Amino acid sequence: MEKMAQYIKSIEIDSLWSNRRHVYWELRPDVNILSGSNGVGKSTIINRSASHLRVMKEGRLTSNPQDGVHISFYPEDATSICFDVISSIDRPIMSSEMLEKVSGADIRTELDWQLYNLQRRYLNYQVNIGNRIIKLLTSNNPDDQRLAAELSKPKKQFQDLIDELFAPTAKSIARESNEILFNQYGETIQPYMLSSGEKQILVILLTALVQENRPGVMLMDEPEISLHIEWQQKLITLVRTLNPNTQIILCTHSPAIVMDGWMDAVTEIGDIIK
Repeated sequence: MEKMAQYIKSIEIDSLWSNRRHVYWELRPDVNILSGSNGVGKSTIINRSASHLRVMKEGRLTSNPQDGVHISFYPEDATSICFDVISSIDRPIMSSEMLEKVSGADIRTELDWQLYNLQRRYLNYQVNIGNRIIKLLTSNNPDDQRLAAELSKPKKQFQDLIDELFAPTAKSIARESNEILFNQYGETIQPYMLSSGEKQILVILLTALVQENRPGVMLMDEPEISLHIEWQQKLITLVRTLNPNTQIILCTHSPAIVMDGWMDAVTEIGDIIK
């Protein structure tokens, strides 16, 4: 039976590009920021770790992984972990198979594809929360009534945050809709019509929301791409506001990412490569 981990304790990679570069990165349970110059391997570490976790999720991981990646969990006897991998680059979708799946939808880029999948998770999230609220409201226990009110707060908090971020362009979430839509100057617009930076922040914060406050991991490769400086500064705090139990693992070139009190969460890549 699977035992879920709360967070990743360490990432070890036997060989980064060549047999001369060994990576060992001890992680904090909350926020981990990998910094370094271009071309030193930051994105490679994030991407190889993500690939390893995907293989583990599919049940094909052996006790002696052939990919040279070793990930330890807390607690140590855990066998799996909830995780999300967020791509920040808004490049065109090249896969014909992927395009066939979304035939009829206005989906052209990888960020659009992430939003398309998050829409389904968002609907499931609302159904799950709604069922739990109904169960609590039909209880005779006064404490259950209070818990029911608490369950509805994260969604409203997410909506309020997005409205605040998008206020300069007069966009606001259509709160009467069960899917993510926006109102702007009296018109309703799809999330696929947003700018790259707006899509990017929406993907990150919506992912944090649908994690439903569960322990897990959010892996991000340069999430500051397309985000203006103010959003970069707020990013980690916003994610932690929506899910304080998610472990953030990211690489970045931007000093703004750490300016909201996360300087002590930075690891220089030279310190973890031998």
